[in-house]
Amino acid sequence: MKIHPAAIISKKAKISENVEIGPYTVIGHDVEIGENTKVGPHCLIEGDTKIGKNCQIFMGAAVGSIPQDLKYKGEKSFLEIGDNNIIREYVTINVGASENSKTVIGDNNLLMAYSHIAHDCKIGDDCIIANCGTLAGHVLIEDKAVIGGLVAVHQFCRIGELTIIGGCSKVTQDIPPYSLSDGRPAKVYGLNLVGLKRHNISKDVVEDLKRALKIIFFSKLTFSHAIEKVGKEIFPHREIAHLIEFIKNSERGISR
Repeated sequence: MKIHPAAIISKKAKISENVEIGPYTVIGHDVEIGENTKVGPHCLIEGDTKIGKNCQIFMGAAVGSIPQDLKYKGEKSFLEIGDNNIIREYVTINVGASENSKTVIGDNNLLMAYSHIAHDCKIGDDCIIANCGTLAGHVLIEDKAVIGGLVAVHQFCRIGELTIIGGCSKVTQDIPPYSLSDGRPAKVYGLNLVGLKRHNISKDVVEDLKRALKIIFFSKLTFSHAIEKVGKEIFPHREIAHLIEFIKNSERGISR
């Protein structure tokens, strides 16, 4: 381990092999840090927090702090961060807000400077949250989503797989998978063609997703009739099936 002598680390913390910790960083009692993770200077890692392998945490990040929720009264809650995550300068991530609740961040995510992950959020794998992106409590983000800079996401919203949301957007309802959204409030403008291409989604699937979004979001049909039409007319690729299920299971409503 390469731990700077000016770092303050609890004797109860579990620090794995080859971990680097910079000067003036504070590590709390119930923290566990996986192999080869690097923590920069002036960071705070506290709470019942588990961080995986090969992560990079940059200067000034506050990880595992108590939730910014007035209902929180010190209940035992958790934060779990997977492997290969990059957490840039001054990112803030909170533990859950109720007894035994958990904030979860998957693998291979990039959280850019000053982004905020509130209590009980669930973030999948390979996601990007750009500078000052802000998630309220209980937000769900599926795999490979991209959240633009200064985007604010309302509590309990869901962001679908391979979605991209333009910078400065205001998200108050669920954003469907594979879509490109923007605005205040955010609205669906089309398909995330760049993201689909980058992740090697076949041309046939992309064309079918185009048709599906056109029927669901740009026709005069109700959601129920549009989904029924998509189910009858378009081959049920995994992506099409996921899009339909995501919309059917929406509780906050879908941004149109």
